[in-house]
Amino acid sequence: MNELQGQIRQIGHTLSQVVVGQTEVIDQLLVALLSGGHVILEGVPGTGKTLMVKVLARLIQADFCRIQLTPDILPSDILGTNVFDLNTRDFTLKKGPIFTQVLLADEVNRTPPKTQAALLEAMEEQQVTLDGTGHPLPDLFWVIATQNSLEFEGTYPLPEAQLDRFLFKLLVNYPDPQAEKQMLKNIQAGFEARRINIQNLKAIVSEKAILAARQAVKQIKVEEQILDYLLALTQKTRQSRDLSLGASPRSSVSWLQASKAHAWLQGQDYVTPDNVKAIAPPLLRHRLILGPEAQLDGLTTDTVITSLLQQVAVPR
Repeated sequence: MNELQGQIRQIGHTLSQVVVGQTEVIDQLLVALLSGGHVILEGVPGTGKTLMVKVLARLIQADFCRIQLTPDILPSDILGTNVFDLNTRDFTLKKGPIFTQVLLADEVNRTPPKTQAALLEAMEEQQVTLDGTGHPLPDLFWVIATQNSLEFEGTYPLPEAQLDRFLFKLLVNYPDPQAEKQMLKNIQAGFEARRINIQNLKAIVSEKAILAARQAVKQIKVEEQILDYLLALTQKTRQSRDLSLGASPRSSVSWLQASKAHAWLQGQDYVTPDNVKAIAPPLLRHRLILGPEAQLDGLTTDTVITSLLQQVAVPR
């Protein structure tokens, strides 16, 4: 494992000390960061979703903006607008919070579709168009959206087209008893999450290092049999009787990129079937739609994904 890989893993270790009991989610966040893919964090309130993103942005020395999305937020509140300057007799761009490196869209399902759609172009094309003019976003532009898995009243579920633009959907569950006890010990020792001074945290890597890591990920080797395995899994999602919507071609591309990032983070220079399987649940769970019979049988997308992984022969 080289120095850059060690630094990226150190980010996960440091983040795990602040947000206790979410090691798996943190590891998957790092894979998404190395892939340049956007993320949905779903979980009940109080599980540290916002804190996790704020600390991560600090550790990678990135500009950070947080938007608390509500039903009255307008697209211009996110993107910005052209304002007429009486002194210069010209329009000047007042940039919105989207012009940042790490954007936290808090409770993304609480804002109407018109505002949700304002994120689409930025997420897919890494630019914002205002009054016919395109404005590029930073190279490190990364959207992390949160949503509550329990509350449905007054929410606007994201459409499939927008869900498909997220690389991962990560489920932030309750920590186990041992981890939660450690949280209590941390509080007893004086740690206060609400008052934590993020600025006092020392950055581990820079934007330049993250972009270099992404370039290194692209160099990871992928044998043709691994490509065939990945495609076989994708085709299986489209043929499954339990699903009314399978994985899109965009998801195949994302699956390959994320598999390479997972392999790189493990210190490998090639992708194995284990890398492909490891990131299948977070990559597919928001892209697949259960059929009516599967819903009546009480199946979940995660159980269907597990079943599909068992049905496709692993290359040797």
